[in-house]
Amino acid sequence: MPRHQGYALLIALVAGTAALAAAVAFATTLLTGPGATPPPPAETQAAARNPVAPATSGPSWVATWTAAPVGAEKGTEGGFPGRTVRNVVHTSIGGDVARITLSNLFGTTPLVVDQATVNTRPVTFKGSGTVTVAAGGRVVSDPVVVPVAPDADLQVSFRTPRGGGPVTFHGYTHQTSFLIDERGTFTTSNWRYLTAVDVRSEQALGAVVALGDSLTAGSGSSTDANARWPDVLADRLGGRYGVANAGIAGNRVVGIGRGTGGQSGTDRLDRDVLGVAGARTVVVALGINDVQQYPQESDPQRIVDSLRALTDRAHARGLRVVGATLTPFEGFATWTPQRDAVRRAVNEQIRSGTVYDAYVDFDAAVRDPAAPNRLLASYDSGDHLHLNDDGYRALGDRVDLKSLDRDRAPRSDAL
Repeated sequence: MPRHQGYALLIALVAGTAALAAAVAFATTLLTGPGATPPPPAETQAAARNPVAPATSGPSWVATWTAAPVGAEKGTEGGFPGRTVRNVVHTSIGGDVARITLSNLFGTTPLVVDQATVNTRPVTFKGSGTVTVAAGGRVVSDPVVVPVAPDADLQVSFRTPRGGGPVTFHGYTHQTSFLIDERGTFTTSNWRYLTAVDVRSEQALGAVVALGDSLTAGSGSSTDANARWPDVLADRLGGRYGVANAGIAGNRVVGIGRGTGGQSGTDRLDRDVLGVAGARTVVVALGINDVQQYPQESDPQRIVDSLRALTDRAHARGLRVVGATLTPFEGFATWTPQRDAVRRAVNEQIRSGTVYDAYVDFDAAVRDPAAPNRLLASYDSGDHLHLNDDGYRALGDRVDLKSLDRDRAPRSDAL
């Protein structure tokens, strides 16, 4: 056979083989689909359309909502066996992937959760739908692909199949949540077990944490109005930062006062501020309960020294610290001229710029110009210590947004 005819035959054989292979592959695709991968079961199809994998890289976790655990809820020593806890929380920033933190900090027995959802989307923990939280412990869920809207209510539900108490809770939430059992659905003003919702965010620079007392928690504000001053601040920030509310009614800088004020700001700083996802700046609004709540602190310097110590600890973790002056409370049951003098002495040092990186003058924002030891009547909730919705808006509006940035260093309050 001539050489050129041999080459022609070889080329024809190769071409024919390639054509046959292509035909077989095409037929296989028609019969089985790409890769012959079996379809996922119905309950996982939504997750397959929105795989969790992107949540493990790229944008950082940032808190969109937090609640500081206060203590063990009275009457819940046996937990909530067979009940579903549905916490309704209000977000500050949005995202497409979320995770939740459950706390059993004040429980004395293990807490079992066998079903958890975020806005009905199932949540897992290390791949399992069931998780056990040790007494005194907490767990963070796996990432769940779920749209989280900014400035919106979010439902986080979970079922506890058997008792595990007492229940770690945050009371006086000014938000309606629910407890569900075979008898029906019951409203509650407590958040239970849930302490954080984080989102993956491409836009947010980080989180601003509000470490405070009842004035930060929103005592006196309207239920379900989300009128606390950190909510107002979140609206003003417009997604630039998440806002984490770490306010506890009755909270002090040091020590535990009478009532349900929880662990002091000094004792809970690591957990409720430094442990917040994406924390970059903390606004400290503490001190008024040290002044007016039993046992009252009569030395303003001890309060200031404790606030400086908080600042130093936050600085050691790279956070910027903005502090709030203490608001007036003449007319409240515990007010005396001597205690008010302590408050004013603390404020004087805060305004001097020697306590924090910057300060926000909450005192000036809500006091009555004609009677500066009192709240302005239009901001007073009625007890002369706590504010109404308009008063909290005045506080949230008072914060200089530039003071929250770590690369800026204004030393005085901005109007």
